[in-house]
Formats: sequence, C-alpha cells, structure tokens
Amino acid sequence: MDNYRLILIFALGFLLMLLWQEWDNDYGRAAAPQQAQGQTAAGDGATNGESAGVPQVQTPTPQAGAAAAPDAPEALPQGRLVQVETDLYTLQIDTRGGAVTQVLLNHYPVSSDQPDTKFELMSPVRPDLFIAQSGLIASEGAEAPTHEAIYQAAQDRYVMEPGQDQMSVDLVWQSADGVQVTKRFLFSRDHYLVGVEHRVENASGEPWAGREYRQLIRTPDSGKNSESQFLYTYTGAVIYSPEKKYEKISFGDMEDGKLGREVTDGWIAMLQHYFLGAWVPQASQTNHFYSNVLSDQRYVIGAYTQPVTVPAGASHTFRTGFLAGPKIQSRLEEIAQGLDLTVDYGWLTILSKPIFWLLDHIHDLVGNWGWSIILLTILIKAAFFKLSATSYRSMANMRKLGPRLQALKDRYGDDKQKMNQAMMDMYKTEKINPLGGCLPILVQIPVFIALYWVLLESVELRQAPFILWIEDLSVKDPYFVLPLIMGVSMFIQQKLNPTPPDPMQAKIMMSLPFVFTIFFAFFPAGLVLYWVVNNILSISQQWYITRQIEQGASK
Repeated sequence: MDNYRLILIFALGFLLMLLWQEWDNDYGRAAAPQQAQGQTAAGDGATNGESAGVPQVQTPTPQAGAAAAPDAPEALPQGRLVQVETDLYTLQIDTRGGAVTQVLLNHYPVSSDQPDTKFELMSPVRPDLFIAQSGLIASEGAEAPTHEAIYQAAQDRYVMEPGQDQMSVDLVWQSADGVQVTKRFLFSRDHYLVGVEHRVENASGEPWAGREYRQLIRTPDSGKNSESQFLYTYTGAVIYSPEKKYEKISFGDMEDGKLGREVTDGWIAMLQHYFLGAWVPQASQTNHFYSNVLSDQRYVIGAYTQPVTVPAGASHTFRTGFLAGPKIQSRLEEIAQGLDLTVDYGWLTILSKPIFWLLDHIHDLVGNWGWSIILLTILIKAAFFKLSATSYRSMANMRKLGPRLQALKDRYGDDKQKMNQAMMDMYKTEKINPLGGCLPILVQIPVFIALYWVLLESVELRQAPFILWIEDLSVKDPYFVLPLIMGVSMFIQQKLNPTPPDPMQAKIMMSLPFVFTIFFAFFPAGLVLYWVVNNILSISQQWYITRQIEQGASK
C-alpha cells in the first residue's frame, strides 16, 4: 500500500460516508404508521410504559360536509390567534391551548434572494408542521387546561416597543368550580429564550392536584426549507440528561417504541439544519420524558413534571423555558448545560469545537466569514507543515524511482512475486520507506473532517457573503467557479505525484479530479473554498519539496 492507495481509500470513503447519510435520510426510516397511537392519561401506578399524566392527543376530525381543496396544505384546528412581535421574533400563539403555532425569525431571511421574507421555523400547516404545546393535567375529578382548552386573551397583538426590555402576554382560563389558570409568556429583548408560566389560583374550595407538560410536535422535513438538498443533516428529536448527555431520538426510534424516562436537569428539543425548538425545564427539576407517534406522520417529544398539590385558596406557578431559534453556540451555552451540543459535530466534537472557536475569533478580527475560512485553512496548514513535508518528501522520492519501477514491471511482466521482491530491494537500497507518507496523512484526516462539520453545521455561515459573485457561503457556488478551480488544483496535484505502476490505479487516480469537481459542484461554497485554499497551499509546498529533491537538494 502506498500513498496513492491511501488517498484513494480516504477519498472514496469520504464520498461513501456522505452518500450513505443521504441514503439513510431518504430511505433509512420505516414508513410511519397511519393509525394514531395516542397516549392515555394514566394514574400514578401506570405500567407497561404508559406515561402517567400525559394527555391524549386527538387526531383532528373534519366537520361534516367540509372538504379540503385538492392538494391544499392541512392545518390543525385553531382558536383565536394572538400575534407577538419582538426584536427577534414574530410569532403566533393560539388561544386553543396557548400553543405556539408559528415562529418567524426576524434576523434570518428565507434566502439571500428574499431578504425581506422571514424564515418560518414553526408552522401549523403540513407538510412542514412544527408546533409547541404545553398545558396542565389535573388529577382525577379536577379540571385543568390542556392544549385543547380555550383561553381568553386581552389583545390580538402585542408589540415590543423600542426601549422596552421585557414584555408579557397573558392568556386566562377559568374552570366552572373556581380554578383559574393564567398562562404567561415572558419575552426579553435580545433573548431567544421565552419564559412560560402556568399560574394556578385555586378558589374551588377543594385541593387541586396536577402536573405541567410541554411537548413539541413536528412532521418529517419535506426539504422545502433545506439549505442544501445534497447534504444530509439530522432532523428529529434530541434529549439531554446528565447521565447520558446528548441523545438523538429519531423518528424511526419513536416508531420502534415510546420513550419513558425520569430525568433531572435535562431538556428536550426538535432539531433541523441550523435551527431548533426546545423546552428547557428549570434547573434541578425532575421531569418524565416521553415520545409518541400520531397519525399523519406527526412525531411528539415531551416532558411532564412531578404532581403538585395546591390547597384551597392558595396558588402555585409552574415555570419552564421555551426556545425557538438559531443554533448559536455561545447563546445556547448560557441557557442550559449541553444545549450547545445541538450544533451536532458528531463523533469529532472534541476537535470541531476548538476549530469553530478559532474560526469565530478570526471572524471577530476580519469581519468576513470567507476570509476567516481562508485564514483558518492557512493556520491549520501551518500546524501540519512538517507532517505534510514528510509526506511530500516521500512522494517526491517515489516519483524519482518512477522510471526504474516501470523498468522492473517491464522486466518481470506478470510475475508479481518477483516484481514485488525487486521493488522492496530497491526501496531498501535507496533508503525509501513507501509507507513514509501514510502517517502524516492519517493524522490530518480527523482534523479535515472536523472542519468539514464545522463549516456544514455553523448557522453563522448561513447566507454569509464572501466576495464578488459568492453571496452565500452556505449554498453552492451559483456559477461553479470554485468547484472548477478545485478540480484544476487536484489535477495539478496529480501531476506532482508519482505515477502508480498499476495502469488501472493510475486511471482511477486521474479520474478523481473530475469526480470531485462534479461532486463538489453541489457543496456549500464555504466548504469548497476551504478545499481550494488547502489544495493551493499543498501544491505550493509539494512543488517546492519535489523541486528540491529532484535537484538533489533534499536534506
């Protein structure tokens, strides 16, 4: 095995990894069941995985005689809509259950071509249904507002005015026996975390007992809001617990079985590329995490609290946090432990996080993400300069032996055993280790893959302009200039490398620049920019070392 085989294996393995992820995204999930699997409210002694106190979510039933127009998007039943406008959000709260049914992100347009159209993270309309529900479940014999209850709101529209740092939106529910629940949303300027409270005032004359629950419901990503149709990123639920840390609960996992777990100091979320929705309970609070699969491919991840008893004439406030926004690591770290892990770098997180930290600090200095990628690539290349030099020196020495290796092949023909023995004797005589360039390349591969995930997962690069025609580093180059430059640079690198003695291997290696050019034509421009800069730096270093050795100046 020589450097060529190693590079080929790495290149093909990298491509297969990306193709497998895309295949798994499209075909890896089993078909969702068509019948509802609603969880029923059970007593404290529930068994067989049934979740105590979890509400049953009913599949909406169309009214008699009402027919939807062909291919019309379906929406959930709703009450009166309350619009809330803050510096970060434009959202709608439904008086039916006080559910958050629509979230528009003010600072994140749909695309760079539509700068005035806000990105819709949550929506009550299929096929991209994504909503946040919360409510109370009372013990047997009492009443409480679930996400099906109808609240009353004093206004239809709330606006956070300039200079106003906080704003509250109150919804009120009243039972027939005198229990009043005020559901309050607390918005703060420049904060994506929204406080959500259920204040129970018990004027019924009897003790009231119940729990608070919160859940996120969404359908699988239709791809409408995908930043890149070619690259797969995870869409689905995640949970966090101090014991097991960050866990993905995929839609397939939910179909296989219901989640049921007691967790203290954890949170639940639904992820998609660049954005998330999450419920963040109070610190030190114990919750029961659950999942469910409803009809029409609706998937639920939720949590409910321990039961609380409110004596007659007393009150109690359930408090939790709701988050819907971009996956900005610095902000997520401040909200809850482990929430920054939703920026999912996979198994190379230990390398990706410091790489992003460095990229972010470079951006603070230069103010442009494209130039930041270039400078980061230069720094990484400098860190591996000596290792790369070892690899290129080995390649250059092998290149010098090219004519002699070809002569051995002509002499021994198809006698592989004799030819291999002669080659090993030649390597020993010339003091050349054919594996000398392998280790330096192997050491660098994890760093390069970690950087790949940084550039793919960082919302900061979404719609970030570079120069000239590149107005968005998170999507493909519209004119394919960078992929073509990358293909040319790979071709030049091939010419600097020794020609493999095996004709078939030589043809495969020479085809790689063409294959990678086509493949990278659909990659985000930021990723291609990294590869172009890395290739140009590699060519410069390899050309210099090869020239030294060929002139007999190798040390």
